[in-house]
Amino acid sequence: MKRYGMLFLTVISLSACAQSHPTSNKDTVISASMPVGDSALMSKPSTYWREHLSEEEYRILREKGTEAPFSGKWLMHKDTGYYTCAACGNALFRSDRKFDSECGWPSFDEEITGGRIKTQMDYSHGMSRLEILCGLCGGHLGHLFDDGPTSTGKRYCVNSVSLNFVKSNAFAVAETDTLTLGGGCFWCLEAIFESLKGVVSVESGYAGGTIANPTYKEVCTGSTGHAEVVQIVFDPHQTSIDELFQVYFTMHDPTTLNKQGADEGTQYRSIILYKNEAQKQAAVSLINDLNTSKLFADPIVTTVEPLKAFYKADVSHQDYYENNSKQAYCRLVIQPKLEELEALFAKRLK
Repeated sequence: MKRYGMLFLTVISLSACAQSHPTSNKDTVISASMPVGDSALMSKPSTYWREHLSEEEYRILREKGTEAPFSGKWLMHKDTGYYTCAACGNALFRSDRKFDSECGWPSFDEEITGGRIKTQMDYSHGMSRLEILCGLCGGHLGHLFDDGPTSTGKRYCVNSVSLNFVKSNAFAVAETDTLTLGGGCFWCLEAIFESLKGVVSVESGYAGGTIANPTYKEVCTGSTGHAEVVQIVFDPHQTSIDELFQVYFTMHDPTTLNKQGADEGTQYRSIILYKNEAQKQAAVSLINDLNTSKLFADPIVTTVEPLKAFYKADVSHQDYYENNSKQAYCRLVIQPKLEELEALFAKRLK
């Protein structure tokens, strides 16, 4: 995988993750911990939006208009809470990421993670700008600039008309999220993901099969249908599913069927087990992008399946590298992977 590392990071950074949670009217407030963004609202006809939006909302959100500077109701707004899409209720920005940019429009230096906002190039009016759109309904929000005064260096310049506001006690952003991945021996994946910033914990276990509470020996026979997986608990304020997928697809070979290095069998297959539609769409979209880019010589064989159950492995398989770093497998297999991780993702390590 080392030969693909930097090129892969370039390809994945250009990928757009379409995520899913349908809604039917703009009064629905979607929790910031809920999945967003599929074609259910993206494909709605103009007649639908004309019925649900005011004339000015339609002009800006659906026709990519712009409100007059210093005219928006949220420009000087200071309350604590969340700014949501005026068309569908998708939670977009926390109020503590808002700042006065003196540009005439509400400005934010960071979005709520999880694919809630998507971007595309905008060449209108003889300019080249990065347009920001609601990841759920595709509504036009404004533009993103790299001239922000805070540590993020970003300025999300947003039309007030594109936004609604919900006070903080109306819903809360999830403190943590989970992602379940398989790609060879779980000892390797566990050591890799435990090294990343934003990862709270990693547990090794089994998923994807039909037998409840399998043992390690049973899984090793390949007869249970389970794969060795890791369940990653992470802080969405510090990292994202997109970033975790970057590491995942870089640090294992997703093109070898039921095989990673010397480990062979269905228990070592490359698998993403999603807990909701958002994770599914993010995974499918990325795999499609990687296959289209032909970054890998062979097609990706990673399967994307619903997580029905996760069975934690016994204590001897938890924190395996940390507890057994001098063993031959750890020195010869896991340590080189950690060295590659450091070379490619140094800024993301704890």
